[in-house]
Amino acid sequence: MSPLSYDRYCTEIVEQTHRLRACLSGADMTVPVLSCPGWNVGQLLRHLGGGHRWVEETVRTRASQPLPDDDFRDLSPYTREGPDVLGPWLEEGAARLAATFREAGPDAKVWTPLPGGTVSFFARRFAHETLMHRADATLALGSEFTVEEDVALDALDEWMELGSLPQMFEFHPERRKLLGPGRTLHFHATDTGPGAAAEWVVDLTGDTLTWRRAHEKAAVAVRGPLADLLLVIYGRRHVRSEDIEIIGDEELLDFWLESVAFG
Repeated sequence: MSPLSYDRYCTEIVEQTHRLRACLSGADMTVPVLSCPGWNVGQLLRHLGGGHRWVEETVRTRASQPLPDDDFRDLSPYTREGPDVLGPWLEEGAARLAATFREAGPDAKVWTPLPGGTVSFFARRFAHETLMHRADATLALGSEFTVEEDVALDALDEWMELGSLPQMFEFHPERRKLLGPGRTLHFHATDTGPGAAAEWVVDLTGDTLTWRRAHEKAAVAVRGPLADLLLVIYGRRHVRSEDIEIIGDEELLDFWLESVAFG
Protein backbone atom coordinates (compact mmCIF):
# COMPACT_ATOMS: atom_id res chain seq x y z
CA MET A 1 0.00 0.00 0.00
CA SER A 2 1.38 3.41 -0.96
CA PRO A 3 2.07 6.02 1.70
CA LEU A 4 -0.35 8.88 2.16
CA SER A 5 0.22 11.94 0.01
CA TYR A 6 2.46 14.76 1.16
CA ASP A 7 -0.52 17.10 1.31
CA ARG A 8 -2.37 14.58 3.46
CA TYR A 9 0.49 14.50 5.95
CA CYS A 10 0.31 18.28 6.23
CA THR A 11 -3.44 18.07 6.75
CA GLU A 12 -3.13 15.34 9.37
CA ILE A 13 -0.68 17.35 11.47
CA VAL A 14 -3.31 20.06 11.82
CA GLU A 15 -6.25 17.66 12.12
CA GLN A 16 -4.66 15.40 14.74
CA THR A 17 -3.68 18.46 16.77
CA HIS A 18 -7.21 19.84 16.53
CA ARG A 19 -8.64 16.54 17.73
CA LEU A 20 -6.12 16.48 20.55
CA ARG A 21 -7.12 19.96 21.68
CA ALA A 22 -10.79 18.97 21.58
CA CYS A 23 -10.24 16.34 24.29
CA LEU A 24 -8.60 18.87 26.63
CA SER A 25 -11.70 20.87 27.54
CA GLY A 26 -11.99 20.85 31.32
CA ALA A 27 -9.26 18.23 31.61
CA ASP A 28 -6.65 18.02 34.35
CA MET A 29 -3.28 18.61 32.71
CA THR A 30 -1.46 17.10 35.69
CA VAL A 31 -2.76 13.56 35.00
CA PRO A 32 0.24 11.23 34.48
CA VAL A 33 0.77 9.80 30.99
CA LEU A 34 1.53 6.14 31.60
CA SER A 35 2.82 5.59 28.07
CA CYS A 36 5.35 8.42 28.54
CA PRO A 37 6.70 7.78 32.06
CA GLY A 38 7.60 10.90 34.00
CA TRP A 39 5.33 13.22 32.03
CA ASN A 40 1.88 14.55 32.78
CA VAL A 41 -0.55 15.57 30.04
CA GLY A 42 0.61 19.18 30.06
CA GLN A 43 4.24 18.17 29.67
CA LEU A 44 3.32 15.81 26.84
CA LEU A 45 1.68 18.71 25.00
CA ARG A 46 4.73 20.91 25.55
CA HIS A 47 6.90 18.14 24.12
CA LEU A 48 4.70 17.78 21.04
CA GLY A 49 4.32 21.51 20.45
CA GLY A 50 8.04 22.02 20.97
CA GLY A 51 8.74 19.30 18.43
CA HIS A 52 6.45 21.01 15.92
CA ARG A 53 8.33 24.28 16.36
CA TRP A 54 11.73 22.57 16.15
CA VAL A 55 10.91 20.91 12.85
CA GLU A 56 9.31 24.08 11.51
CA GLU A 57 12.54 25.99 12.11
CA THR A 58 14.61 23.12 10.72
CA VAL A 59 12.65 23.16 7.47
CA ARG A 60 12.19 26.92 7.19
CA THR A 61 15.94 27.52 7.55
CA ARG A 62 16.87 24.42 5.47
CA ALA A 63 19.14 23.38 8.32
CA SER A 64 22.08 21.19 7.32
CA GLN A 65 22.62 19.88 10.86
CA PRO A 66 20.36 19.26 13.86
CA LEU A 67 19.14 22.31 15.77
CA PRO A 68 19.19 22.33 19.59
CA ASP A 69 16.13 20.56 21.00
CA ASP A 70 16.54 20.96 24.75
CA ASP A 71 13.42 23.10 25.02
CA PHE A 72 11.12 20.15 24.33
CA ARG A 73 13.25 17.50 26.06
CA ASP A 74 13.51 19.12 29.51
CA LEU A 75 9.88 19.41 30.57
CA SER A 76 10.45 20.12 34.26
CA PRO A 77 9.22 23.77 34.00
CA TYR A 78 5.83 22.65 32.65
CA THR A 79 4.27 20.65 35.45
CA ARG A 80 1.16 22.76 36.06
CA GLU A 81 -0.36 24.42 33.00
CA GLY A 82 -3.96 24.76 31.90
CA PRO A 83 -5.67 23.75 28.66
CA ASP A 84 -6.62 27.37 27.98
CA VAL A 85 -2.92 28.12 27.46
CA LEU A 86 -1.74 24.84 25.97
CA GLY A 87 -4.56 24.25 23.48
CA PRO A 88 -4.16 27.45 21.41
CA TRP A 89 -0.37 27.27 21.63
CA LEU A 90 -0.40 23.70 20.35
CA GLU A 91 -2.69 24.43 17.41
CA GLU A 92 -0.74 27.53 16.44
CA GLY A 93 2.48 25.53 16.19
CA ALA A 94 0.85 22.75 14.16
CA ALA A 95 -0.65 25.23 11.69
CA ARG A 96 2.67 26.98 11.27
CA LEU A 97 4.45 23.66 10.71
CA ALA A 98 1.98 22.54 8.05
CA ALA A 99 2.24 25.90 6.27
CA THR A 100 6.05 25.68 6.25
CA PHE A 101 5.90 22.14 4.88
CA ARG A 102 3.58 23.24 2.07
CA GLU A 103 5.75 26.21 1.21
CA ALA A 104 8.91 24.08 1.11
CA GLY A 105 7.46 21.14 -0.82
CA PRO A 106 8.30 17.46 -0.31
CA ASP A 107 11.62 17.41 -2.19
CA ALA A 108 13.34 20.36 -0.50
CA LYS A 109 16.73 19.34 0.92
CA VAL A 110 17.15 19.50 4.69
CA TRP A 111 18.92 17.65 7.49
CA THR A 112 17.03 14.56 8.66
CA PRO A 113 17.98 12.20 11.51
CA LEU A 114 17.65 9.15 9.25
CA PRO A 115 18.21 8.64 5.51
CA GLY A 116 16.07 10.79 3.29
CA GLY A 117 17.38 14.30 3.47
CA THR A 118 14.15 15.89 2.26
CA VAL A 119 11.17 17.55 3.90
CA SER A 120 8.93 14.60 3.03
CA PHE A 121 10.62 12.59 5.80
CA PHE A 122 9.58 15.12 8.44
CA ALA A 123 6.04 15.50 7.07
CA ARG A 124 5.31 11.80 7.42
CA ARG A 125 7.15 11.45 10.72
CA PHE A 126 5.35 14.34 12.40
CA ALA A 127 1.94 13.39 11.09
CA HIS A 128 2.34 10.11 12.98
CA GLU A 129 4.20 11.67 15.91
CA THR A 130 1.18 13.93 16.39
CA LEU A 131 -1.21 11.00 16.00
CA MET A 132 0.53 8.88 18.62
CA HIS A 133 0.86 11.69 21.13
CA ARG A 134 -2.85 12.34 20.65
CA ALA A 135 -3.29 8.69 21.61
CA ASP A 136 -1.09 9.20 24.69
CA ALA A 137 -3.16 12.15 25.88
CA THR A 138 -6.52 10.60 24.97
CA LEU A 139 -5.79 7.38 26.84
CA ALA A 140 -4.35 9.23 29.85
CA LEU A 141 -7.54 11.29 30.12
CA GLY A 142 -9.72 8.18 29.94
CA SER A 143 -11.23 8.86 26.51
CA GLU A 144 -11.60 6.49 23.58
CA PHE A 145 -8.93 6.66 20.89
CA THR A 146 -10.11 6.37 17.30
CA VAL A 147 -8.18 6.74 14.05
CA GLU A 148 -9.00 6.61 10.34
CA GLU A 149 -8.07 3.33 8.68
CA ASP A 150 -5.69 4.74 6.07
CA VAL A 151 -3.86 6.85 8.66
CA ALA A 152 -3.41 3.87 10.99
CA LEU A 153 -2.18 1.66 8.14
CA ASP A 154 0.40 4.23 7.11
CA ALA A 155 1.50 4.79 10.71
CA LEU A 156 2.15 1.06 11.08
CA ASP A 157 3.97 0.89 7.75
CA GLU A 158 6.20 3.80 8.77
CA TRP A 159 6.94 2.15 12.12
CA MET A 160 7.93 -1.06 10.33
CA GLU A 161 10.10 0.82 7.81
CA LEU A 162 11.98 2.84 10.42
CA GLY A 163 12.43 -0.10 12.75
CA SER A 164 13.90 -2.21 9.94
CA LEU A 165 16.59 0.25 8.87
CA PRO A 166 20.09 -1.25 9.18
CA GLN A 167 21.15 1.82 11.19
CA MET A 168 18.90 0.71 14.01
CA PHE A 169 21.47 -1.93 14.95
CA GLU A 170 24.03 0.88 15.28
CA PHE A 171 21.70 2.87 17.55
CA HIS A 172 20.42 -0.21 19.42
CA PRO A 173 23.00 -3.04 19.12
CA GLU A 174 21.08 -5.07 21.70
CA ARG A 175 18.37 -5.65 19.08
CA ARG A 176 20.63 -8.16 17.34
CA LYS A 177 19.55 -10.58 20.06
CA LEU A 178 16.14 -10.69 18.35
CA LEU A 179 17.54 -12.49 15.33
CA GLY A 180 17.36 -16.29 15.12
CA PRO A 181 15.95 -19.23 13.20
CA GLY A 182 12.20 -19.57 13.14
CA ARG A 183 11.59 -16.14 14.62
CA THR A 184 8.69 -14.59 12.74
CA LEU A 185 5.70 -12.55 13.91
CA HIS A 186 2.42 -11.99 12.10
CA PHE A 187 0.08 -9.08 12.89
CA HIS A 188 -3.42 -9.15 11.41
CA ALA A 189 -6.00 -6.37 11.70
CA THR A 190 -9.44 -7.95 11.81
CA ASP A 191 -11.66 -4.94 11.11
CA THR A 192 -10.34 -3.32 7.92
CA GLY A 193 -12.25 -2.91 4.70
CA PRO A 194 -11.83 -4.98 1.52
CA GLY A 195 -8.47 -4.55 -0.18
CA ALA A 196 -6.76 -3.04 2.85
CA ALA A 197 -4.41 -6.04 3.23
CA ALA A 198 -3.85 -5.11 6.84
CA GLU A 199 -1.35 -7.84 7.69
CA TRP A 200 2.33 -7.51 8.54
CA VAL A 201 5.03 -10.16 8.90
CA VAL A 202 8.15 -9.30 10.89
CA ASP A 203 10.99 -11.61 9.90
CA LEU A 204 13.91 -12.04 12.32
CA THR A 205 15.45 -15.10 10.66
CA GLY A 206 18.17 -13.36 8.64
CA ASP A 207 21.07 -11.01 9.30
CA THR A 208 18.78 -8.05 9.87
CA LEU A 209 15.18 -7.33 10.75
CA THR A 210 12.83 -7.24 7.77
CA TRP A 211 9.09 -6.90 7.29
CA ARG A 212 6.49 -7.34 4.58
CA ARG A 213 2.78 -7.01 4.05
CA ALA A 214 1.72 -10.65 3.81
CA HIS A 215 -0.53 -13.40 5.10
CA GLU A 216 1.87 -16.12 6.29
CA LYS A 217 2.16 -18.67 9.06
CA ALA A 218 4.52 -17.38 11.75
CA ALA A 219 5.92 -18.41 15.12
CA VAL A 220 3.43 -16.07 16.75
CA ALA A 221 0.31 -14.41 15.36
CA VAL A 222 -1.44 -11.38 16.84
CA ARG A 223 -4.98 -10.57 15.72
CA GLY A 224 -7.16 -7.64 16.68
CA PRO A 225 -8.73 -4.35 15.59
CA LEU A 226 -6.40 -2.07 13.64
CA ALA A 227 -6.38 0.74 16.20
CA ASP A 228 -5.53 -1.71 18.95
CA LEU A 229 -2.68 -3.24 16.94
CA LEU A 230 -1.35 0.27 16.31
CA LEU A 231 -1.36 1.02 20.02
CA VAL A 232 0.17 -2.33 20.93
CA ILE A 233 3.02 -2.08 18.41
CA TYR A 234 3.77 1.51 19.42
CA GLY A 235 3.80 0.44 23.07
CA ARG A 236 0.72 2.42 24.03
CA ARG A 237 -1.46 -0.51 25.08
CA HIS A 238 -0.71 -3.88 26.65
CA VAL A 239 -0.88 -6.72 24.17
CA ARG A 240 -2.90 -8.89 26.53
CA SER A 241 -6.40 -7.46 26.40
CA GLU A 242 -9.82 -8.80 25.54
CA ASP A 243 -9.60 -7.34 22.02
CA ILE A 244 -6.30 -9.04 21.11
CA GLU A 245 -5.83 -12.71 20.21
CA ILE A 246 -2.34 -14.23 20.47
CA ILE A 247 -1.54 -17.56 18.83
CA GLY A 248 1.86 -19.19 19.22
CA ASP A 249 5.13 -18.13 20.83
CA GLU A 250 4.15 -15.48 23.37
CA GLU A 251 7.70 -15.23 24.74
CA LEU A 252 8.96 -14.18 21.30
CA LEU A 253 6.20 -11.57 21.07
CA ASP A 254 7.06 -10.15 24.50
CA PHE A 255 10.76 -10.09 23.66
CA TRP A 256 10.15 -8.29 20.38
CA LEU A 257 7.77 -5.70 21.87
CA GLU A 258 10.20 -4.98 24.72
CA SER A 259 13.18 -4.69 22.37
CA VAL A 260 11.67 -2.39 19.73
CA ALA A 261 9.85 0.08 21.96
CA PHE A 262 9.21 3.32 20.10
CA GLY A 263 9.08 6.75 21.76
